Amino acid sequence: MDGKTLARIGAVTFVAVAITATVIELTRTNETMEIRAVSRPHVGDPGSLRATLRHCRDMGEAAGRDASCLKAWAENRDRFLGATSPEAH
Repeated sequence: MDGKTLARIGAVTFVAVAITATVIELTRTNETMEIRAVSRPHVGDPGSLRATLRHCRDMGEAAGRDASCLKAWAENRDRFLGATSPEAH
């Protein structure tokens, strides 16, 4: 097979692939994505929660036994994950 024939086969293959890609793109349906706002439950004042978390951070190891720190960590986790706590219902 000489070079001209090989070049022609390559060109025809390229054109065939380009036409196929164009047809696929043109027949594709435009699906619009629906964007919905997710409402998150109001868990509490983020400023006071932030202050409580900082206080617990400064307490060190004792914060693991403090009920207010455990509650603040649970509230922060629920707020971060978007979960509702049983107390909110």
